[in-house]
Amino acid sequence: MILIEREIVSNDSYAEKRYIETAVEKYSKMLFSLCLSILKDYDDAEDAVQDTFIKLMTKAPAFRDSEHEKAWLIKVAANICKSELRLRKRNNSLSLDEVGEIGVSEEDSGVFEAIMSLPARYNVVMNLHYLEGYTASEISEIIGINADTVRKRLQNGRNKLKKELEKMNND
Repeated sequence: MILIEREIVSNDSYAEKRYIETAVEKYSKMLFSLCLSILKDYDDAEDAVQDTFIKLMTKAPAFRDSEHEKAWLIKVAANICKSELRLRKRNNSLSLDEVGEIGVSEEDSGVFEAIMSLPARYNVVMNLHYLEGYTASEISEIIGINADTVRKRLQNGRNKLKKELEKMNND
């Protein structure tokens, strides 16, 4: 088992800065896509991603490998988004912003928008499975639910997505 040495990096400010820059370059697009699919607001998604990287800098956890690091970042980002949704629920505010900057092609934008229109319980698992390539068991570990629940949410999400796309095509 290989650990990513964060303690050593923490003692060298240049190395720490480079580590964070690399993490931002490597994961920011994926985290933004995830946060946008949960929050459905461009600015809030950017804030959630920024908060995720701030947590990475302040907590400075040691990771076994890059997959462990990625899973940790996804879990932190999802938790930050859930907190934002709870706050919104109390304040009753929710909006949907543009999605073009996250690398969704013109032809896929309708599908992406349809996925985003699904309830968070479905769009999170669909995003992680179809866009990020995680298996149901990996998703269950990341978001802390049973793998069978993930599979059921994928099934229900696909059914809801099919209905949403049919509705969009009929309009």
